[in-house]
Amino acid sequence: MARIFITGSADGLGQLTATALVAQGHQVVLHARNEKRGQEALDKVPGAETVLTADLGNIEETKQLAAKVNALGSFDSVIHNAGVYQTSAEKILMVNTLAPYILTCLIERPRRLIYLSSDMHLGGSAKLKSLDTSVTYSDSKLHVLMLCMAVARKWPEVYANAVDPGWVPTKMGGPGAPDDLKKGFETQAWLAVSSDERAKVSGHYFHHEKEARYNPEANDVKLQERFLSSCEEITGVPSP
Repeated sequence: MARIFITGSADGLGQLTATALVAQGHQVVLHARNEKRGQEALDKVPGAETVLTADLGNIEETKQLAAKVNALGSFDSVIHNAGVYQTSAEKILMVNTLAPYILTCLIERPRRLIYLSSDMHLGGSAKLKSLDTSVTYSDSKLHVLMLCMAVARKWPEVYANAVDPGWVPTKMGGPGAPDDLKKGFETQAWLAVSSDERAKVSGHYFHHEKEARYNPEANDVKLQERFLSSCEEITGVPSP
């Protein structure tokens, strides 16, 4: 039995992943933006261990969330699922880019880390003149992939991988999204707990449990280091 923490698990892919892992007999700690959504999350995933609340659009609350996670003890896996799409560039930067950076740095190192990216990262810019309010959703999903690849390089004892869940019919994806919803959440659950040798790897990018094409700039060590330095400068949290 594994113990897993999942950000953004009050609804959507995070909730579905949590439900699947609880059904498999694992211990799952949920995360929601506020107390109201936290209670809703527990109602939807009744077998969950507990729920932690924090607004990932706020740097200090995100730091406090890491402390709350550590207070619960060690985790086998952390799934960085939370994300926003059609909102301000500032919120995209905070939630999609800086929150996973902060939580990666401050949460006691798990055995496995899973980061939700998107095939839209292929349209993102890795030039990183600065991390500011001109960041797009595509940029943020490339940032997440770069973070994943940097962690895989720096922490060889951890399995760190990224996932493209596809364009699935969630609240974010919309009811007309064409991809398979079940396949959309199965990969992150698989990476979090599976003993399958294909899942016990690091620095890979998966779509529906298969390795997929990604922007090779994510592997550029100089770009990774520039990105980590920018995150450290904004958040005050030392990079891995």
